[in-house]
Amino acid sequence: MESGLPGSSGPVEPGPSLLGPRGSGQAAPAPASASSPSRAAEADPGRGLVAVAAVLPAGGCGERMGVPTPKQFYPILERPLISYTLQALERVRWIKNIVVAVTGENMEAMESIIQRYQHERISLVEAGVTRHRSIFSGLKALSGDQPNSELSKPDIVIIHDAVRPFVEEDVLLKVVTAAKEHGAAGAIRPLVSTVISPSADGCLDYSLERARHRASEMPQAFLFDVIYKAYQQCSDNDLEFGTECLQLALKYCQTKAKLVEGSPDLWKVTYKRDLYAAESIIKERISQQICVVTDTKENEELAGLLEEMLTNEINGVTVTSGALCHAGRDIQQIISEQCYNFVCMSVMNFDFQGTLKLLSILEQNNLSILYPIVVVSVHFLDYKSVSFGQKMENQMRIREFAMEVKKRNILLYGLLVYFPQILKYNTNLPHVPYHLELLSVTHMRFGNKGNR
Repeated sequence: MESGLPGSSGPVEPGPSLLGPRGSGQAAPAPASASSPSRAAEADPGRGLVAVAAVLPAGGCGERMGVPTPKQFYPILERPLISYTLQALERVRWIKNIVVAVTGENMEAMESIIQRYQHERISLVEAGVTRHRSIFSGLKALSGDQPNSELSKPDIVIIHDAVRPFVEEDVLLKVVTAAKEHGAAGAIRPLVSTVISPSADGCLDYSLERARHRASEMPQAFLFDVIYKAYQQCSDNDLEFGTECLQLALKYCQTKAKLVEGSPDLWKVTYKRDLYAAESIIKERISQQICVVTDTKENEELAGLLEEMLTNEINGVTVTSGALCHAGRDIQQIISEQCYNFVCMSVMNFDFQGTLKLLSILEQNNLSILYPIVVVSVHFLDYKSVSFGQKMENQMRIREFAMEVKKRNILLYGLLVYFPQILKYNTNLPHVPYHLELLSVTHMRFGNKGNR
């Protein structure tokens, strides 16, 4: 499932193959372009596949955030934060299993999230009272020696936080590749603030040289046998008060972790203000592409003109166009690229057939399950042929239809363009006098309560 994600919009791109030891005799599944790190790794035919799983501790109560709901379940754009993190991991097709550790009281809620957002490859275990105990619980489920367990022991396990939703595949690949070679690896970032140590009386004792130190982030990856052995040897003090998994591998298995430079978006949602930052990032990401759709092939010239105008007027946004013909094959390709914003154009008519067909295609691809979809239904009409009563009726139809589709997480807007003459397809179109009636139906794109 997936929009490339589980339950997301469209088909997922095949993920890279993770590489086993040299000389294993297993070839990579298929040749690939070496244009990215993951593709380059996959292209090496002298390596075999490695089984990779992930563990997400999600048993925290979120007391630092100061909200009644644990932060991993806090809604962003009306969807729980942990769902975004699961989506990011599920997009990586070479991660075989994802084990989530949640408290018993939240087990039912987590099951509901998995079902509603169509997450796949997820297994649930009961979390411990501390972070390390929750991770240990997930590792036990993957160890292969648990009764009635359907999971098999992986070669490498990724440990990631449930509240770090923006992890990218290239970072995951880097830590897994490094862990395969060194036994353990973790993402790091430069320190933003200098770290100081206070004395018992509250005065400065000493400070660390910031340039020589780094902040430990997630994800981290380990050879499974290394980290599982480390947790089996942990003291109660480690399990109760420790937080750093890399230190456990060093302390109990003498495995020195390889440190991998992480990206700026690996930050952890910790405080309430971080929720607003996360929402802003998500909105920005899903607003970077617009698709202009026409109801007939004959109107593609007009769509191309609008595509050109939008491209010139809006910086940082990719605009594409397609026709709702041939069973929507043009649109299927655009949907597979994760587009969530559509302009559906109709010329000289005010029926909703084109818009209805587009909505049907979007629903078939489950696109609105994960993110709100914005559809602008644009109608070009000769104003002389439309009476005032018809104009009012058209407005009401758009409003009523918008209220209905909003229940399916689709934000519909209507744009009526009345021309003083029959619309002609020519480059003079932008200079034709016209009257626009923009109907703000439901919510503005970036309104309150997470609506785009």
